[in-house]
Amino acid sequence: MNKNFMLVDRFNFDLPEDRIALRPVRPRDAAQMLVVSQDRQLLDKHISDLPLMLRPGDALVINNTKVIHARLKGQRIRNDNKAAIEATLIKKLDNEIWEALVKPAKKLRIGDVLEFYSNNISIKARVENKQDSGQVTLLFDHTSVDLEQIIQMIGVLPLPPYISGKREPDEADEVDYQTYFASEPGAVAAPTAGLHFTKQLINKLVQSNIKIFSVTLHVGAGTFLPVKVENTNDHVMHKEYAYINKETAEQLNEIKRKQGRIVAVGTTALRVLESASNESGYIEPYSDFTDIFITPGYKFKFTDLLLTNFHLPKSTLFMLVSAFAGLETMHHAYKYAIDHKYRFYSYGDACLLSREII
Repeated sequence: MNKNFMLVDRFNFDLPEDRIALRPVRPRDAAQMLVVSQDRQLLDKHISDLPLMLRPGDALVINNTKVIHARLKGQRIRNDNKAAIEATLIKKLDNEIWEALVKPAKKLRIGDVLEFYSNNISIKARVENKQDSGQVTLLFDHTSVDLEQIIQMIGVLPLPPYISGKREPDEADEVDYQTYFASEPGAVAAPTAGLHFTKQLINKLVQSNIKIFSVTLHVGAGTFLPVKVENTNDHVMHKEYAYINKETAEQLNEIKRKQGRIVAVGTTALRVLESASNESGYIEPYSDFTDIFITPGYKFKFTDLLLTNFHLPKSTLFMLVSAFAGLETMHHAYKYAIDHKYRFYSYGDACLLSREII
């Protein structure tokens, strides 16, 4: 048993509905940034101020994953009977096999054929497995290359439920819900801290001798879900594919040796770094699924600062930031953010968390 387990209710807070951002600010780097130090001092800044908050020789680590059109509409076919369904792909298991959440799932059976379609294009999949949670395993009838292209053509962006429940995805989201760095298709949710970056901001960072490195973590749907157990020990963390190559690992280790600080852009980048870290405090190349679950009491081995959006109550992400900066500090910071009308969640504002006094 993890001796650091905590009651999940300790990570709860009340968030007014009007603090949830349904669209990003423009330009992206005009978003507010709350700087949170270990002494609980809070500074109101903007993302465009980030180069001023860092030092020459620091390194930013971003997640270069790209969100796919993972939300599919279609029908269940059983004998001569057809019924409308909707599926959200959540994890690729093999070339033609995906785990998905299907609605309605109650009447779905193993062996059912599902047909997804849009704009005169269709693709079929067979239900290979089904779980009580509504999660199913789908075997598609196309090769991997064709499958990815077809999914992109017939699917839509899977906006988080706190946005999609208020409006449908549109053309603006095709740009807004991808980061400037997005290059590796496979995520079903955006690494939202990266959404704030613009070409102008990147140029300022480079001119300030702050290097930028890429890692990959294909964000899964489980990332944003509230934890439904009573204590953290009972939560089963979802798995997501993570990758960091040898050259990037070596360069980041060298920066660390030279006393440069490692700044994770988002909780996903942080999870890659900590998954790849060894007990000596350095990172190694990594290519595997990770289910690292970071809660207060975790000893960070490699990450010095964290740029991250404001997260859902009782989520694994709020637990992670509480582990990084302190639970009471984060409750204090979130209350301040709510009182001062910061915008929350995927399209919202950000905070820069330090494990030292800035």
